[in-house]
Amino acid sequence: MAQPLMPHATASWLVDASSLTFQQIAEFCGLHILEVQAIADDTAATKLTGRDPLRSGELTQDEINRGQDDPDYRLRMQKEPDQAMRTRGPRYTPVSKRQDKPDGVSWLIRNHPELSDGQIGKLIGTTRTTISAIRERNHWNIANIQPKDPVTLGLTSQRELDAAVAKAAKARGAEAAPRDLHIDRDREALIVELRSERDTAARDAEAALAAEEAGEPAPSDPGFVDPFRS
Repeated sequence: MAQPLMPHATASWLVDASSLTFQQIAEFCGLHILEVQAIADDTAATKLTGRDPLRSGELTQDEINRGQDDPDYRLRMQKEPDQAMRTRGPRYTPVSKRQDKPDGVSWLIRNHPELSDGQIGKLIGTTRTTISAIRERNHWNIANIQPKDPVTLGLTSQRELDAAVAKAAKARGAEAAPRDLHIDRDREALIVELRSERDTAARDAEAALAAEEAGEPAPSDPGFVDPFRS
């Protein structure tokens, strides 16, 4: 059975504005009869402001009258409330924590400059306009903004923050380290130089071996005497 959009507030209104039984109100609102009793006795944990189901179209006065005339009558929902649908947008932040968003944004800007405004917006659940204002220090409340870790504030998780920082660092590293166009040419020149040195060493070794086999001192032998030297 469909229930009112705000069951407890609707029950509070029906208790005050009608002579329906607690059982009828409980069944219509989807509550336990003791909850309705607590609302009627003002002993409920939370003081409720009544919500008029006539104005919302969930009940009609005729339906209430039928219920008042017959204690066994079960009230029928005349119009089901529209279901609240969450639209695509920034991360949802509880009202109690929304005032902490600027502090979290300021902390990220100061400690993780590699993060883009879009990444910060996804982490904190705020707009690019707000982030830009804090970054440029022209936010309306900039004097009272104190950088605070958004993880500590409960605005994001450490896992999400680490992932965003790693992604940003990877992207920045790829941009900051462009490929050196001369590296291949320099490597080839080094290879040619090393090959030349290797070939020279091989020729010297062969010459020394040939001289040794002929019984002549090698050019590098200390006993070698240049016959053309006076």
